[in-house]
Amino acid sequence: MHNAGRSQMAAGWLEHLAEGRVEVRSAGSAPKEEVNPAAVAAMAEVGIDIAANTPKVLTTDAVKDSDVVITMGCGDTCPVFPGKRYEDWAVEDPAGQGVEAVRPIRDEIRARVETLVRELLPRL
Repeated sequence: MHNAGRSQMAAGWLEHLAEGRVEVRSAGSAPKEEVNPAAVAAMAEVGIDIAANTPKVLTTDAVKDSDVVITMGCGDTCPVFPGKRYEDWAVEDPAGQGVEAVRPIRDEIRARVETLVRELLPRL
């Protein structure tokens, strides 16, 4: 959707937890001008800096070039291609909320990303 909170937090977690072993792209169907400051603050609390991230528009090419596509409320606006793995994560939107309300959203996203990393990068 807006690529200003949930997606940015998920990308930050994935980059951190996958330790560079996964190429991460973050985009939305209607990106905002800047990342939600409460999301930036909540991630900073756990040592992940997403302050320099900028919301980006979701392109068809980005989806085509991806193996796994995680959406968070994208609905019918996200392009779908055969052979891709799609997951829609029903995660509350942190827009307009303070850092106190964003912390549980951040933690839920972390748990989902941890599961995804275990699936994508199983330990040998």
